[in-house]
Amino acid sequence: VAFVSVASDQPAVSHPRVLIVAESGSRASVIVDHVSMGDAERFTNSVIEVFAESNSNLDLVLLQRGADTDYQVSNLSVHLERDARVATHTLTLGGAAVRNDLYSTLAGDGAETTANGLFLGTASRLVDNHTCIDHAAPHCQSRELYKGILADESRGVFRGRVIVRPDAQKTDAWQSNPNLLLGTSAEVDTRPQLEIRADDVKCSHGTTVGRLDEDALFYLRSRGIGEDTARFLLTQGFAQEVTAALPLPALG
Repeated sequence: VAFVSVASDQPAVSHPRVLIVAESGSRASVIVDHVSMGDAERFTNSVIEVFAESNSNLDLVLLQRGADTDYQVSNLSVHLERDARVATHTLTLGGAAVRNDLYSTLAGDGAETTANGLFLGTASRLVDNHTCIDHAAPHCQSRELYKGILADESRGVFRGRVIVRPDAQKTDAWQSNPNLLLGTSAEVDTRPQLEIRADDVKCSHGTTVGRLDEDALFYLRSRGIGEDTARFLLTQGFAQEVTAALPLPALG
């Protein structure tokens, strides 16, 4: 599903909505692609709603490829029933300012969700990610990995929240937010959170912020690889954990 926003002379506004119902036993991969053309300012207010019925399996890829004059607010809501599996992949590759909200509710026993994200920042771009994974049923599993690559004077935000309800025993939840700063003025604000109200769970979270490994950079350069190419290879390697999980090889 491609949403193409064209604004060459006057500012434009769009409100796209996507509703996905994965019926019991179904399997699907859906790609939602936001692309912009033209130099005028644009505001996109998008909503994606996913209802995954029992034993369904869904991969959802959200691509955001806005221009430097784009402003986007994205709301992604996921509801999983018994033994459903949903993987979301949010790739923010452009836009002047982007706000992504993800709320996943594991409402049925044995449901599993994966939330992967990759956000790139250049110039003075702002990318703001807020996620919440709500374990409302027992024996559920969640895996969340958001990676940020920020250069120049860009800024990234990650606020990830995992909730384990009192009846959600045997929950297995994992959350991670590694970030790579490529510019001395780049900034990231990260706040992973766990809210656990059950006593028989396995939960972990963590975050890191750092720069390219100078030893790895020196190793590549000592093998005759130019500095720009070496930095590109290391940055690509950092992002590969997210891109390798995409459901279609061509997307990587």
